[in-house]
Amino acid sequence: MAWFVSRDQLGCKISNGEKEAYLCDITYSTNSEIGFDYLRDNMVVRAENMVQRPLNYALVDEVDSILIDEARTPLIVSGANAVETSQLYHMADHFVKSLDKDDYIIDIQSKTIGLSDSGIDKAEEYFKLENLYDIENVALTHFIDNALRANYIMILDIDYVVSEEQEILIVDQFTGRTMEGRRYSDGLHQAIEAKEGVPIQDETKTSASITYQNLFRMYKKLAGMTGTGKTEEEEFREIYNIRVIPIPTNRPIQRIDHSDLLYASLDVKFKAVVEDVKARYQKGQPVLVGTVAVETSDFLSKKLVEAGVPHEVLNAKNHYREAQIIMNAGQRGAITIATNMAGRGTDIKLGEGVRELGGLCVIGTERHESRRIDNQLRGRSGRQGDPGESQFYLSLEDDLMKRFGSERLKGVFERLNMSDEAIKSRMLTRQVEAAQKRVEGNNYDTRKQVLQYDDVMREQREIIYSQRHDVITADRDLAPEIHAMIKRTINRVVDNHARAKQDEKLEAILNFARYNLLPEDSISLSDLEGLSDQAIKDELYQRALKVYDSQVAKLRDEEAVKEFQKVLILRVVDNKWTDHIDALDQLRNAVGLRGYAQNNPVVEYQAEGFRMFNDMIGSIEFDVTRLMMKAQIHEQERPQTEHHISTTATRNIAAQQTSLPADLDLSQVKRNDLCPCGSGKKFKNCHGKRR
Repeated sequence: MAWFVSRDQLGCKISNGEKEAYLCDITYSTNSEIGFDYLRDNMVVRAENMVQRPLNYALVDEVDSILIDEARTPLIVSGANAVETSQLYHMADHFVKSLDKDDYIIDIQSKTIGLSDSGIDKAEEYFKLENLYDIENVALTHFIDNALRANYIMILDIDYVVSEEQEILIVDQFTGRTMEGRRYSDGLHQAIEAKEGVPIQDETKTSASITYQNLFRMYKKLAGMTGTGKTEEEEFREIYNIRVIPIPTNRPIQRIDHSDLLYASLDVKFKAVVEDVKARYQKGQPVLVGTVAVETSDFLSKKLVEAGVPHEVLNAKNHYREAQIIMNAGQRGAITIATNMAGRGTDIKLGEGVRELGGLCVIGTERHESRRIDNQLRGRSGRQGDPGESQFYLSLEDDLMKRFGSERLKGVFERLNMSDEAIKSRMLTRQVEAAQKRVEGNNYDTRKQVLQYDDVMREQREIIYSQRHDVITADRDLAPEIHAMIKRTINRVVDNHARAKQDEKLEAILNFARYNLLPEDSISLSDLEGLSDQAIKDELYQRALKVYDSQVAKLRDEEAVKEFQKVLILRVVDNKWTDHIDALDQLRNAVGLRGYAQNNPVVEYQAEGFRMFNDMIGSIEFDVTRLMMKAQIHEQERPQTEHHISTTATRNIAAQQTSLPADLDLSQVKRNDLCPCGSGKKFKNCHGKRR
């Protein structure tokens, strides 16, 4: 339940974007709730529907988890996509499941996958294609790539679980919890749904997005707390411009951290884990067993049942009992298996007589790719000066070991004939930590690259959201802004045709004026003949102002005019911004190939993104002009409803997009010619799309 207090009290807890909570001096919330409220605030049409105040000071608990672990995943608000593609997901999934191991290639270190030559041949035969990678088959290869990832990279009960309601729920790799409401983007979630045979939900189109990096960097002041931030000191300084200051523990640490035990195989490792847990259970020492995946916790649970060891399992499937399980995890004889969800911010109290038995023992069944996660798990034991132990069990078949250095160690086991024994040394622990550092470095590079790309959108997003906010909060007539849009649109169209032959130029400008600006019968070719380009601009602008005045005169009063202006501008901006986000996503997927031409993909993305943004601004002004001039406005009783205006706006935009002379022969228009409708766009990007 949400609870609120008045402003003279301490603070408020936020739930479901309640405005009252944001009005408090101190507001408690989750990072995702703050992020989504920020995005939703920049999608509303009325100022009173906004809930957040200016972003001033953020104090983040478990700051490394939020600003580093989750920094690679953006928050996305999306809407339904009209394109029906479920059949294609099923076809791609059926094809991928028919492949042999030699038909695809998996890169373990980067976790990428692609078809081999034999796989490409099978795809061309299956889908009856001459060339799978022909430009016309780009969409199909996208479905196949997602199906490959879903079937051979994404693993059930590790990356996701299937709920009782037959939904695919993503498992947070850092907490072990399922992430309700989150979905993989770019069609991967639908590919997993096809793989598991659950209903495929409609694809969505991104309406707004932001990364945690850029969200929290907007706060004037940013601070946080964590027990494991020192290893990421460089990233905090470079990305967020904040320092890491270590604070000594309240009492000396008495926990004994044993050196890692390395085994040759998973079977031998888990056999040793079960024996260790059973021995500690028999003497009454409580044990917390940490696993990296739901699948591993279920497997280990079965092994303990076979060994006759009673225990509790805490993972994404039963997190609703988390508080009760953790409360009893430090009692005498308690055995708890948990994913990483028990490793952060959890204080396990020791029961009576447990200190004499050595305190809580933490057993890790695998090293995580981040040292901080391992340190968090270790930190559940030996808190506040209590005694405790920690022990990590590794095998050459663990993901981390397979990615870094298992081949050399495998030779050591074979030479010493130690198939059932363990290697234990500080040198091994240091080698594992070195492998973790390399993975952390790779992840840091990934986050940095995500930020470089997102910085392009950040700048554009801040411009759009700032101007959008000005429109929403404006308590005045927006005629000056609309007049400026009309003028720039006219100037842009005339300038675009400036180099054409005189007859072609005047014909194109006349088409633009008739179908987008003025009543069709109010202007003719003779009105433009003999005028310079600047004179044409001035003439069209003066005529447009008269049409504008006649349009707003149809509205009942000043408030109705303001309402119409706001909704008109916001609806056009929102539609164009959504399309622009989608276009930037596609650009980002494609721009990587330019690296083969010795071009920096990020620089190419920045340059192309800037050009696309300018095109979008021009497109916004063109549509606002066209709709303002051509919308069928009827006198209505106040208040004007947002729904009516937005529906009318959308309907009229659609109508105007097809307003071309019936006798115009479009077959003579080339793809790269300017569209004869006068929009100023190339034909292929305007009316040519429908051909």
